[in-house]
Amino acid sequence: MAHKKGQGSTRNGRDSPGQRRGIKMYAGQVARAGNILIRQLGTRVHPGVNVGMGRDYTIFAKIDGIVQYERVGKDRKRVCVYPQQAAAQ
Repeated sequence: MAHKKGQGSTRNGRDSPGQRRGIKMYAGQVARAGNILIRQLGTRVHPGVNVGMGRDYTIFAKIDGIVQYERVGKDRKRVCVYPQQAAAQ
């Protein structure tokens, strides 16, 4: 009679890594052109001034400037990037 249990196959052991979605740059931060601002599924936040949107709804800055989040209407948010003011001389 066998004293060892048979090596059964497990049905667990598969998991995928997280996709690192979310806000990457917050309001007031300085963004460079091309910086990713938000990774999202669908348009939770819409692109605004000086901001572009990729095929996967990634929102990125088109120019160097300050990130600003705004409300549009009752239920819509958008992100804009405004150029920094030149230092007063």
